[in-house]
Parts: sequence; C-alpha cells; structure tokens
Amino acid sequence: MFTGIVEETGHVVAFTPHATSWRLQIAARAALQDVAMGDSIAVNGCCLTVVEYDAQHLYFDVLEETRRLTNFAALAAGALVNLERSLRFDGKMCGHFVSGHIDGQGEIEVLEVRGKDTYLRVRVPAGGGRYLIHKGSIAIDGMSLTVAEVSGDSFAVWLIPTTLALTNIRTRRAGERINLEFDLLGKYVEKLLNIRSS
Repeated sequence: MFTGIVEETGHVVAFTPHATSWRLQIAARAALQDVAMGDSIAVNGCCLTVVEYDAQHLYFDVLEETRRLTNFAALAAGALVNLERSLRFDGKMCGHFVSGHIDGQGEIEVLEVRGKDTYLRVRVPAGGGRYLIHKGSIAIDGMSLTVAEVSGDSFAVWLIPTTLALTNIRTRRAGERINLEFDLLGKYVEKLLNIRSS
C-alpha cells in the first residue's frame, strides 16, 4: 500500500530481457533507506518487489504482463521514474490510498504553463471516466493528485511547483503515456453496488 507521495525520482540504469522476465535496474537514494529483499516499491506508481539491491541501485523483475499494461515498455536507460517506498503505519498519512496496481494507461493531452500554474489534461481508457470525480483523487505515475476538471473520459489537474520539482512529470510531453490508478475506494463502491443490484 502507498500514499502517492513520491519520495524521489530514480534513474533507469538498464531494462533488459531475461529468460523468465525483464530486469529493471534503477539508481536511487531515498528509496534505498532501510531497504530489504522483498520490499514493495512503487515505480511510476506500479508496485514492484525488490529482488536485489546494492549501495546505489534497486533491482526488480518485471513480468511481460506488467510491461504490457504499464508505460514500462517505453523505459530506457536514463529515464526518470517516480519512486515511493510502501506505507508505514507508524508515520503520517498524506495523499490517498494507492495500491500500486495500475488500472491502465492515460495519454497526456495538454501539459502547459498557465500563468504561474501548470495545467495537465489526460485522456483515460474508454469508460474510465466513471471513476473520475471532481475534487476526487487519482494517481498518475504514482503521484497522488486532485482532479480539478472532468469531461467524459478525460480529466485535468493543476500541478504545484513541488510536484514539478520532485517527480518525472517535468520531463513529460503531450502524447506520452502515463500510468493511472483510479481511486481504490471508488472501485470498491462500484463493485459492491453492482453486487447489490444483480
């Protein structure tokens, strides 16, 4: 479980195919603190398991299914990725509950400066608009953000300078794909209502 508060951006060192999976090597700092084998770390919002680490790097095995369903297929050496260690229940709870299980990929339609603010509009997969609520929460590449506008299967958020400085969104452009995780509570409510009505 995560909160969507990105701790740092790591750099992809290598992302290479192996016999049974892909091996992802990331240079990191904060995410290495107190790391242990088997820890869960959100990489661009996708929950991955640490399979190896050293003083400067984290290593993950990525299944082909994960690579297909996320924006990992576009990762290459040098790419910035958002990193967050899993939620500790002895600390502060910021952001919102994020499982690290990607619902689909969105496409950046607009990313531009408007006055002193930065505006981001994203198109979600067809039908995904039902999970979008004005002032609700969404995770974009693992960033917990507040929905400012909803129009069918697209939504917009406003980005604060801290988000731009601390995450990989500063390197993104219109047309690029981003990982999306819709609000977990909303998905549970939908499931329960569907069960009750059937």
